[in-house]
Amino acid sequence: MAHPEMQPHCRNSSSFSCKILLACTQALQNLLELLKSQPRYGDPVHVMDHFLHSMFSLLALMCFGDKLEENQIKDTMTALRRVLMSFAPTSLLNICPTFTRIIFRKQWEELLQARELLEDVLIPLIRQRKKLKEEKLSKGQQEQHKDGYILSYVDTLLDLQLSEKKGNLDEKEIVDLCSEFLNGGTDSTSTALQWIMANLVKYPHIQEKLFLEIKEVMGDSEDMIKEDDLQKMSYLKAVVLERLRRHSLGKFSFPHAVLEDVVLDGYVVPKNGTVNFMIGQMAMDPKVWENPMAFVPERFLINDGKVFDITGSGEIKMMPFGAGRRICPGLGLAMLNLEYFVANLVWFFEWKIVDRVDVDLEEKHEFTVVMKNPLLAHVCPRLTRI
Repeated sequence: MAHPEMQPHCRNSSSFSCKILLACTQALQNLLELLKSQPRYGDPVHVMDHFLHSMFSLLALMCFGDKLEENQIKDTMTALRRVLMSFAPTSLLNICPTFTRIIFRKQWEELLQARELLEDVLIPLIRQRKKLKEEKLSKGQQEQHKDGYILSYVDTLLDLQLSEKKGNLDEKEIVDLCSEFLNGGTDSTSTALQWIMANLVKYPHIQEKLFLEIKEVMGDSEDMIKEDDLQKMSYLKAVVLERLRRHSLGKFSFPHAVLEDVVLDGYVVPKNGTVNFMIGQMAMDPKVWENPMAFVPERFLINDGKVFDITGSGEIKMMPFGAGRRICPGLGLAMLNLEYFVANLVWFFEWKIVDRVDVDLEEKHEFTVVMKNPLLAHVCPRLTRI
C-alpha cells in the first residue's frame, strides 16, 4: 500500500465479502465482446486499453457495489491516473518536506490539484453508496439480500470502527482507501495481464502448451472457464508465476525502517535506518534462478506436489507482493484475476504476432514497470467456441 498510516484500516477491512466471481464473469464477458467486436476481423489490436477498462470496471463494481456509467469510469480513471503519475516526480517532497515543498512548489501544487480532483470524483460516489446503504438497512436485512444488494468495499469502510479513533473513517480516509484499492488492482493487474499475453504471443509454443492443458480440463465444453477449473491447471499457474518473476511490477519495494538496531546476517541495520528491498534483482539472481533472463514457466512445475511459496513465509526467492505482515492484501484477488482472465483469453482466442512487428519486451518505469511499446497482436477467435 502506498500510505503506510492507512494499512491497519486496510487490513481490518480486507476480509470484506463480495460477489467477486460474479463481477469477474461480467468483466470477462465484456472484454471478450470488445475483442470480438473489432472493426475488421484479424486486424491488429492494441489490447492494453481493453485490459485497463475491464479491470477498472471489475474493481469499481467491487468497490462501490454498482456498475458505473461510461462517463463515470472515464472521469474516475483520469483522476486516479493523474494522482498515480504525480507520485514519482513529487517523491522528493518526503525528504525534509518543510523545505522541499518550497523548492518544488509547482510539483506540490500539481499534487494538491490532482488530489482535489480525485476527491471531487470519489466523494459523490461514496455519498451515493452511503445513502443507498442507509435506505436498504431501513428496509431490514432480509429485504436487503432479497433484491440482490451486493456488499461492497465502501460498505465495509463505512461500517469500520477504529479503536484508535473511537469512531468511523471520515470521507477523506475512505477516498485514500478507495484510491489504493482501485489503483492497486487496476494498474498492476492490467499491466501483469499485458506482460503475460505478450510472452504468449512472442513464444507460441508456451501458448500452445497452455491451450492443450486447458483443453484437457475443459474437454469439448464451449463454456467459460470457472474457478474450480483453474485449480486443475498447474501450467497456467506456472505461466502467471513466471511473469511475476521475469517482469516485476516494481524493481524495489516501498522503503521500510527499523525501530531499533537490528543485526541481519552479520550486518548491523541502525535504528531508524531505511531499508530497500531490490525485488527486481532478487527475481533475476542467477544464483537462485537458472537462466534468469529466459521466460520458462516450467521452472515452477514442482513434481512433489508442493506449491511454490509466493508469500515468502518460508524461503524467499522472489517477493512480488511483499512478505510478512505487510504483504499485499490483494494477493489472492490478483492471482485469481490473472489466472481467470489468462485462461479464458487463451481458451477463446488464439494470440498471434503481427507480421514484421516483433513483440518488444523492453521495460519502461512509470509507477510500475510497464511495456515500453504496448502489445500489438492479432486476436483470432477459436471458431469452435466463438
